[in-house]
Amino acid sequence: MQSDELKRRISAGRGDALADLVLRNARIVNVFTDEIDTADIAISGNSIVGVGTYHGRKEVDLHGKYVCPGLIDGHIHIESSMLCGPAFEQAVLPHGTTAVVTDPHEISNVAGLEGLDFMLETTKI
Repeated sequence: MQSDELKRRISAGRGDALADLVLRNARIVNVFTDEIDTADIAISGNSIVGVGTYHGRKEVDLHGKYVCPGLIDGHIHIESSMLCGPAFEQAVLPHGTTAVVTDPHEISNVAGLEGLDFMLETTKI
């Protein structure tokens, strides 16, 4: 990241400059305190730069809708779902899973390196 971009994000996070986007009146699931906080979420570039009270170039009122961090599935066998990478993604994203730690031993046992290569190819970002 360029130093100018970092400075811009820090300035927006401190509230010294407008954020690119502010999500107003969000009910934020705080996974550290087990509470639900009501606040604005400031976004600069593609990063959340702050939670609190902010102003932005664009503002969207969430009217109390919930916002929570993405969930991580710590152990899964994608091939057991009988879906390839993109179809699996479409199935789990709406439920909040944004990352997985997958163990491809099943496809490797059945299809060898070809199966593993297929899995890696269909799950590239």
